[in-house]
Amino acid sequence: MPEHREEFDALLDELERWNRKVNLTAVRDRQQMAVLHIADSLAARPLLRGDRILDVGTGAGFPGLPLAIAEPGRRFDLIDSNNKKIQFVQHAAGLLGLDNVTAVKARAEDYAPGYRFDTVIARALASLPKLLEMAGHHVREDGVFVALKGRHPEQELEQVPDTWQCNVRELTVPGLEAGSRHAVLIERVQEPASPQGGSSRRAE
Repeated sequence: MPEHREEFDALLDELERWNRKVNLTAVRDRQQMAVLHIADSLAARPLLRGDRILDVGTGAGFPGLPLAIAEPGRRFDLIDSNNKKIQFVQHAAGLLGLDNVTAVKARAEDYAPGYRFDTVIARALASLPKLLEMAGHHVREDGVFVALKGRHPEQELEQVPDTWQCNVRELTVPGLEAGSRHAVLIERVQEPASPQGGSSRRAE
């Protein structure tokens, strides 16, 4: 996204600077940071729904910060239980003038903002059942939980409760091999599945 290149460069500058003192990310090479943090985060942009987004376990701000840069009209809550990482997120959001970002040190289970979210998103945080246990309650009735994964999470899909339905999308991330990134879109089942019908929980 050339129109936001300056902001992304500034974010990487700060990430590199902080990373020399605080272990924010194991990725040290700047070009790899651009692929694995910026481009990988932005791949989820078409999957966002609504105006209020929660990034669970944001770490050093991914995917939340790049998405907030690209989507200034949406509100992003970024939470993480690691104090140093959330301090960086708060610093970066302030430096970049991201008025649409709220960064809070909190566990997903304990976070109580007083509202639910159109989209809850998490990147490589936990298994699908664990994610839903941790943060499923933050999803609005008509909202979506976007779980960003590496390879197709076949076994995890089998363990998702029947009250949720899953749709897996392969993501294209420039600089990464095909098939190395997937998103699982998880939504509440609105109507109970009939005994004969079943549900398409593993639709591609």
